[in-house]
Amino acid sequence: MSRDLLIELGTEELPPMALNTLSAAFTQGIEDGLKDAGLTFGDVTSFAAPRRLAVRIAALEEQQADKEETLYGPPAKIAFDADGKPTKAAIGFAERAGADATQLETAPESHGKNAGKLMLNRTIKGKQTTELLAGIVQHSLDKLPIPKRMRWGASRIEFVRPAHWLIMLFGNDVVDAEVLGLKAGNTSRGHRFHAPGEITISTPGEYESKLRDAWVMADAAERAELIRQQVTAEGKKLGGEAIIDDDLLEEVTALNEWPVALAGSFDEDFLRVPPEALISSMKEHQKYFHVMKDGKLLPNFITIANIESKDPAQVIAGNEKVIRPRLADAAFFWDTDRKHPLASRFPKLESVVWVNGLGSIADKTRRISSLATKIAEQLGADEVLVQRAAHLCKNDLVSQMVFEFSDLQGLAGQYYAEHDGEPADVCAAMIEQYMPAFAGDALPATQTGTLIALADRLDSLAGLFGTGQIPTGSKDPFALRRASLGVLRLLVEKEINIDLGTLIDWALDNNWDADLKADTKATLTDYMLDRFSAWYHDEGIPAEVFQAVRAVGITNALDINRRVMAVHGFSKLDSASALAAANKRVSNILAKNDGDAVVNDVDAALFEAAEEKALFEQMTALHDLTIPALAKGDYTTALEALSTLRDVVDAFFDNVMVMADNEAVKNNRLALLKQLRGMFVGIADISVL
Repeated sequence: MSRDLLIELGTEELPPMALNTLSAAFTQGIEDGLKDAGLTFGDVTSFAAPRRLAVRIAALEEQQADKEETLYGPPAKIAFDADGKPTKAAIGFAERAGADATQLETAPESHGKNAGKLMLNRTIKGKQTTELLAGIVQHSLDKLPIPKRMRWGASRIEFVRPAHWLIMLFGNDVVDAEVLGLKAGNTSRGHRFHAPGEITISTPGEYESKLRDAWVMADAAERAELIRQQVTAEGKKLGGEAIIDDDLLEEVTALNEWPVALAGSFDEDFLRVPPEALISSMKEHQKYFHVMKDGKLLPNFITIANIESKDPAQVIAGNEKVIRPRLADAAFFWDTDRKHPLASRFPKLESVVWVNGLGSIADKTRRISSLATKIAEQLGADEVLVQRAAHLCKNDLVSQMVFEFSDLQGLAGQYYAEHDGEPADVCAAMIEQYMPAFAGDALPATQTGTLIALADRLDSLAGLFGTGQIPTGSKDPFALRRASLGVLRLLVEKEINIDLGTLIDWALDNNWDADLKADTKATLTDYMLDRFSAWYHDEGIPAEVFQAVRAVGITNALDINRRVMAVHGFSKLDSASALAAANKRVSNILAKNDGDAVVNDVDAALFEAAEEKALFEQMTALHDLTIPALAKGDYTTALEALSTLRDVVDAFFDNVMVMADNEAVKNNRLALLKQLRGMFVGIADISVL
């Protein structure tokens, strides 16, 4: 027999940006607990709203299945005395097993290592599901990802927010259980204002409809979609397009039980302020959606009310009153900051600590300038532009605009640089220094911005690794994984042909006040190259492809990528697996014969078999073909050419004994194999494939 189960935990308003995570973890914990208990069930439905976490389990078994169990005790030979009476060993085993000594048997030979021991076969009666639910729910709550729990009242019970009610309804019956100090019942609560009283839930199936009647939309996905539709419609009414940010949508969904979209407006004079500042103010402070038309911000906003007001105009007027001082602040910061050139703010960076022990932001800026200049010199870029961009790149951090709206760093600098008449590339570099900000983000469009972005990340990596502040496990407070991937993307996608080792050397050999660890270069190089694995995994390239390239020990990111792409293409050829196997065989042969000491010169006069002659001739022909391709970094062409060796390599191993009795012949054949391997290893160690 089975019944539906409903669990709802009612609380004070839950953290909005954590609601979805909490809901998913709570549901998963319940599912895992039921599975661990050996209970079968059907569909699982999650519910999450500002004041509740809930889950409904369809067709949950009412009882665990009985389990057959065999217990083994001491050897039978010591279990009974000469009179056949059970000894203390037998009696103790029987008591521990909850049985009588007369029920004990001796395990036969078929029981392997337990043969000859006392044995008891018993049936463990499955528990009622209702007996298990309290523990399952509590365990799920205990495992929720809550960084800091709180207490309330005089209780020592802890949870993310004070808990007020608990529903545990199995079919039509309330489960006799207590969780978080709450006795389970079948009453929930509706909307805080529209329906503040208790509501009775008679069956799990009516949960949603009962709550909806009480002005609560329990399904978070449904609320999100309704908000999206309402906001989109309001944007169209305003003659524009409402911009729906996913993070903001998630937050307002978690803030509202009964969402109602309302549109308001603000003074058009505020549009003289950079739109990003206005948008940031509306989004971060008020949780408003903004509206665009033809790429320009409209003097409107859309808010989500958690109430269906009889007088929506009054609600709108209240929101318009609240947003005005916020936008006025943004306008004030904009006007005030522009009274002073961006360059004049640099001295203030001297007193802003970057990282303890690694100097100020001003120190970091000077290092960025030095490093970016070296890279520019290597690439033939405009050093004057790079130095100017470096001098200005962090100055907006001490502006009033960025102090108030931290998400505008870089963008504010760009606006202020443009206002000051700085060169276009310098202005662009103010925002481009932070690109890419995340996986898949755009890269800088200008060379100047590219070099500042590269130097900034390399400086951070060198300094933090040099002082032992290396990411561990899931902890990466300085986002060094992201910085590493950013460096690799810049080098590869911007085709910067400078060895990573050289760049790290330049970053380490800079104006550091701290003593950096001696092994920083090796540690940092390995760490950064390891990031390639994640990158290629996301692109669907097998790990062994990158490992084949990694094995040859190069550290030029651009060159590594070119080789990986070539090897990935090669791996799809029909001949790839056979040549990979042959290379592995060659590696093993050379390893067993001190391959490093094998002379690389081949004497054609020592050939005894047609197959070794054929292999040598084709290798010679391909050598002349592949050398120009390798010189240009055209590894694809080189590998495609080498793939034609399959037949002659197979024929060689089928018909030629490498370890010939004649020492000269043997050494000559080893030299031939060493040359063969060298032709492939010049690109990648394909034996890894």
